Amino acid sequence: MSSVLLEDLDADTYIQYVSQPSSTVIIPTGATEQHGPHMPLGVDAMLATDIATAVAEQTGALVAPVFAYGYKSQPRSGGGNHRVGTTSLNANTLIHLVEDVVTAFINQGFKNVVVLNGHFENYQFIYEGLDKAVGQTRGTGSDARAVLMSYWDFVDDETLQKVFPDGFLGWDIEHGGVLETSLMLHLHPEKVHMDRVIDHPPAELTAYDIFPEDPGRTPASGCLSSAKDSTAEKGQLLLDAVRDAVSSALISELQLPVFARKAN
Repeated sequence: MSSVLLEDLDADTYIQYVSQPSSTVIIPTGATEQHGPHMPLGVDAMLATDIATAVAEQTGALVAPVFAYGYKSQPRSGGGNHRVGTTSLNANTLIHLVEDVVTAFINQGFKNVVVLNGHFENYQFIYEGLDKAVGQTRGTGSDARAVLMSYWDFVDDETLQKVFPDGFLGWDIEHGGVLETSLMLHLHPEKVHMDRVIDHPPAELTAYDIFPEDPGRTPASGCLSSAKDSTAEKGQLLLDAVRDAVSSALISELQLPVFARKAN
């Protein structure tokens, strides 16, 4: 195939791929969510898609169209659902979306379905949708497997030390910070405006949530830490580390062949 993107394939090529013993589809999931004044609303969806594509090129998988809407942004991880530009799904909507799409892929013949998550708040609802889909299809005789992973869980300590030489302060304040901004500088530099970065101290987050949300609990920038130290070189380090670690995990867990191909 000339492309790893499912949307680029004709129906006959798609059928031939699905019939293979190790047919695998990766569903990137993200959100439409503000990422401060220096990056676009589609960061989570873009990064999940780009990483999924890089992984597919090493594993022989296909990449499905991204889930571009996600569960509600929360103040302690994404700035809050009240912020203009953040457009979210309710929990049941995301659960049913995952359940329906994964069930369809399994019923079409995929042996493996992988969800690569790029939005922190999505995880438990994707988990529920996957659990339902696999349970239902097992009842019809399918032996398909599903894997759920968030890409940041595959950033190793050595890479973190290179990206954060002064010390890593934690994933909970990385919304709109160095990690996402560096990846975007590497993958989509034309969509990042470093001259608009607001340099402020990391957000001081509470260990609890309040309803209704209080806009004053997080920085006015919408970011939970400063992105001023972001570089495209750091983004390359992060992409390489995540791509290789995710690919290795899938190749081992799902017994996939090793590929080295490039999409058009």
